[in-house]
Amino acid sequence: MRYAPITERLAGLGSDKWVLHSAAQARRAQGLEVINLTIGEPDVPTPADLIETATRSMRKGRTGYSNGQGEPTVLGALSDYYGSKLGRSISRQRFLCLPGTQTALYLAFIALLEPGCEVILGDPMYATYEALIRASGATPVPVALRPEAGFRLQVDDVARQIGPATRALFLNTPHNPTGAILTQEDLDALCDLAVRHDLWVISDEVYQELTHGEALFNSALANPTFEDRVIVASSISKSHAAPGFRSGWLCGPEEFCRRALPVSETMLFGSQPFIADMTAEALRASPEVARNMAARMARRAQIIHSRLDGVAGMRVHLPEAGMFALLDIRALSCDSQSFALGLLETTGVAVMPGASFGAALEGWLRIALNAPDDVTDDACSRIVSYAQREAA
Repeated sequence: MRYAPITERLAGLGSDKWVLHSAAQARRAQGLEVINLTIGEPDVPTPADLIETATRSMRKGRTGYSNGQGEPTVLGALSDYYGSKLGRSISRQRFLCLPGTQTALYLAFIALLEPGCEVILGDPMYATYEALIRASGATPVPVALRPEAGFRLQVDDVARQIGPATRALFLNTPHNPTGAILTQEDLDALCDLAVRHDLWVISDEVYQELTHGEALFNSALANPTFEDRVIVASSISKSHAAPGFRSGWLCGPEEFCRRALPVSETMLFGSQPFIADMTAEALRASPEVARNMAARMARRAQIIHSRLDGVAGMRVHLPEAGMFALLDIRALSCDSQSFALGLLETTGVAVMPGASFGAALEGWLRIALNAPDDVTDDACSRIVSYAQREAA
C-alpha cells in the first residue's frame, strides 16, 4: 500500500522521543517504585473556579459548534490580556484559537512553510519541534545554544545559517528545556535580522508566566516595529494548570490570521465554547497560580543545584523560568539515554535524556521540577548514589 511522504518525514519523531517516560510508566504499571521527573505537568490540579466555569457553561448549553477563529468571549479576553502586557491595542482580528500550543504551532508552520523551505531554531529544542517543521515539508536548521551564552540564541550564530531557502526563525522563550529567557536586546537583534532577510519570526511563549525570582520575560511582540512579521503561540496549559483542556492560540498580523483561518477551519472548525469561556476567565484572573507554581519550581531547582552541582563532576544549570533544570553529566557519560535508563532501572528515578531535545544537549539530563520538595530531595539522593557508582 502507498502512504503520503509525511509519514516518512515524521518517522521516529513522535513517541520515540519519550522512551524514558514510557519506560517509567511501564515500570509503575508493574508495581515498581518510580519518581517520575520526565514531563512538564503543573504540580497542582486545575483550579476549581476554572472547572466550575466550564461546568456552568456546559449547563447553560455552551456545547455546540463554534466559529473557526474563536468565541467572542475568549477573543476579547486575549485582546485585553495582550494589550495590557504590551501597552498598546491588540485587535481581536489578530488571534486564532486552537486546542493547545502544539496545534497552534502546527497551523503556523503549515500556513507559512512549504517543501524546500528552511527554519532556523535553537538546539536544544522541545522534543516535538523538528516534527512540526518537517510536517510542512520544510527543513529545520539547528543552531547550537551554548551554555557559556546562557543557552540564549545568539544573533551572529543565526546570521551564519541564513540562506536562500530560509523562511522563518523559530524562537522559544522562556525556553524548554533550558529555562533561558531571551532579553529584549536579543529579540530586537533577531527580529532586525529577520527584517533584513524577509523572514517570519515564530515564538513559542507558553512559559511566559513561569519566571523564577527576579527574572523578567520579554515577548517577541514587545517591539511594535516588528509586529507585522511576528507570530506568538501560547496556551493556558502551564500558566493556569490546565493541560488537559487543550486551549491555546496564535497572535499574529491580521493578514496572517485571515489567510491562515481557512487552514485552521480545515483542521478543526471551532473549539469548544465552554472551554473558551473558561479560558477567558483564566486570562482575566490574577496570575496567582503561575506565580506560586514558579516559586515552588525555582525552590526545587535550588534543591537540585545544592544537592547535585559538583558531585562526581556533574554540573547543574539553573533555569530562569519554566519547569525544568538541566544536569550536565558529561564527566560521567556522553550517552544521556543509556545513563537515564540505567538511573531508572537502578534507582527508580526517571528523567529525560538530553538527546531527546537535540544533539547540543547530549551528555545532559532534563529534570522536571513538579515533584514535591521532599520527593525532589529523595530523587537527588538517588542520583548522587548512582553517579558516584558510575564514577568509581
